[in-house]
Amino acid sequence: MKVETVVPRFELEHLAPAGRIGVVALATDFNIESDLRQLYPSDVQAFTSRVRNVNPLTIENLRSMAPGISAAADTILPGTDLDVIIYACTSGTVAIGSQRITDLVHQIRPGVAVTNPVTAALAAFDILEAKRISILTPYTDDVNRDVATLFTEQGYDVLNIAGFGFEDDTAMTYISPQDIQQAALKVCDPDADLLFISCTALRAAGVIEHLEATLNKPVVSSNQVLAWHSLRLVNYPQPVNGFGVLMTKHLAQ
Repeated sequence: MKVETVVPRFELEHLAPAGRIGVVALATDFNIESDLRQLYPSDVQAFTSRVRNVNPLTIENLRSMAPGISAAADTILPGTDLDVIIYACTSGTVAIGSQRITDLVHQIRPGVAVTNPVTAALAAFDILEAKRISILTPYTDDVNRDVATLFTEQGYDVLNIAGFGFEDDTAMTYISPQDIQQAALKVCDPDADLLFISCTALRAAGVIEHLEATLNKPVVSSNQVLAWHSLRLVNYPQPVNGFGVLMTKHLAQ
């Protein structure tokens, strides 16, 4: 038997040359990877790990996943530099807190940029000059109160918040985009500067452009703002079309 070593003839390629994004997703999230594949340009790639979460979705149960965030971040391409790490849970960020999430990631991956849906949404609200917001979620009223309180404490006027009343994070992805679209049109207050569709499990990214055309105002979703904010953090220079004004007009810095 002959054993030999083959030497590559060409220079080794640098995969994901415009950005390597680590994603800490919930164990039950069907949707985040599908959305990010659509939202990221081809030269940016997301690499996912998962953190164990517990149903029903309550603030207490959301907080219980915090100890697993560091370990999940540690399993994303160990030994390889990442440009950004995303914690991909909106209600989880509300429960745990943005700074604690960043600290938990930095215990394992010090120095890497970290974002989450709340941090990204706040950045989007600012760049879109939105102060009065309507919010649509899949959550229960109890969770929605905490979501609204967080944004109110950040200085925004939450005109209204409505949810589908789901407690099962897995089932949230089963809500059809058509239902999301119809609910969004109903929920968005005419006086709102912007509609925020919260939850990475909701398949909302594909209906944003239709909603913006109908409502005549910006619409942002959790996964869209995560993609947008992480692309800004890697200084991505080109607009991304098909997912609303945030991605087409406010991406390149």
